[in-house]
Amino acid sequence: MKSGVDTGAIMKKYEVVIGLEVHAQLLTETKMFCRCSTKFGSEPNSQTCPVCIGMPGVLPVMNRKAVEYAILTGLATNCRIAPYSRFARKNYFYPDLPKNYQISQYELPLCENGFVEIVVDDEVKRIGITRIHMEEDAGKNIHEERGDHSFVDLNRTGVPLMEIVSEPDLRSPGEASEYMKKLRAILRYLGVCDGNMEQGSLRCDANVSIRPVGQNEFGTRAELKNINSFKFVEKALEYEIKRQVSVIEDGGRIIQETRLWDSAAGVTRSMRSKEEAHDYRYFPEPDLPPILVSQEWIDEIKAKLPELPDEKRKRFIGQHSLPEYDAELLTSEKAIADWYERVVEAGGQPKVVANWMMGDLMRLLNEENKSVDALLFGPAQMVGMLKLIDDDTISGKIAKTVFEEMYRTGKNAGDIVKEKGLVQISDTSEIEMAVDDVLAKSASEVERFKAGDEKLMGFFVGQVMKATKGKANPKMLNDLLKEKLGK
Repeated sequence: MKSGVDTGAIMKKYEVVIGLEVHAQLLTETKMFCRCSTKFGSEPNSQTCPVCIGMPGVLPVMNRKAVEYAILTGLATNCRIAPYSRFARKNYFYPDLPKNYQISQYELPLCENGFVEIVVDDEVKRIGITRIHMEEDAGKNIHEERGDHSFVDLNRTGVPLMEIVSEPDLRSPGEASEYMKKLRAILRYLGVCDGNMEQGSLRCDANVSIRPVGQNEFGTRAELKNINSFKFVEKALEYEIKRQVSVIEDGGRIIQETRLWDSAAGVTRSMRSKEEAHDYRYFPEPDLPPILVSQEWIDEIKAKLPELPDEKRKRFIGQHSLPEYDAELLTSEKAIADWYERVVEAGGQPKVVANWMMGDLMRLLNEENKSVDALLFGPAQMVGMLKLIDDDTISGKIAKTVFEEMYRTGKNAGDIVKEKGLVQISDTSEIEMAVDDVLAKSASEVERFKAGDEKLMGFFVGQVMKATKGKANPKMLNDLLKEKLGK
């Protein structure tokens, strides 16, 4: 990519067009067409059978639960559920594909014409979903430094996947990342995919092109393969957009190709020319019957739809009087939203609980990359700590120390306060003695304060808090300082 190109200025001339193909592994216990386990991390090639490794004379049997999960996802993303769909053979040769074809869906997918909504610059934007189709996963090629050898692990072969194909409605890397985050949240709320991008159970291919502003015709697109994090989605697209702009500005032309994202180098690299559908020689899978979906079956699955992120966010705003930002953050993960509601139901004040969860709790969880499900204390213990603040047993500052200890040990807040002697000082005479001592030792600061340097109030508060080991009642301390300093 030409380093001299001013991409910031040049981008005003071009519009970016992005579509995502998101691959989601379904949370079934067994594979799509056999009874082999889908468990992650097992010994290589230990979860295979004649069906999933393509031995002659065997027949696939469809996993009904996988089909139900795909229909549930289609309903949650406003898709039309096809009453008649069927599988097809996608023919290509690769070492991790033992049958030399993949069972997928082509001209008759299970779900079509849906949408999800994301927030862009404080406005709701609808992103169309072209289709959701089902397919089986391929195996995994392992390239290690062992001479000229590569290895193939077929444990993943036959694992059930959904491919969620968006319309080319995304116009920036940020929008693409937000769309993928929304999809992940929906899938996790539904319980159909764990969304673990590190393990590959959620990954995406991105199709990206640029066109002059005002042009209706799409530019030539490049496909970026197997991106497995929100951060990499943005970085890969940012790089590819700049690369395409640079090529065009240098008088070249974009070729339709598949490119790989090299996260270590921060670049996309050409992999192969982009295949068209006819290259795969799709034809109906002869060993599987079509999928017939009755309205009764759709209604039965629809009854299992949970409250989804957007619905829960709107309810949190209305029921708990939360700001939009708080509600958005708290509903981004179902586990967090559920835990928040349990704390409120146990007696916590909605906004106070939101502040603690968005601040201290999420900070601690993020530091250790843990889920709220791993907490050692429960909602009732959280409420117990908040009550100690309300009744002036501990200050807000001390509460942070108590909360961290609760997080580390799972102990009750009251027990921690007793063990560590953290009870707040609310004895006026004791606080007054500390105030008098600090003011006596800070004569020059007192003179400056009285001369108009009122920022020194923070200094006095800090000194008294230091003397009382952070235990002085903040309100009483401030009132006494104002009285002593004549304010």
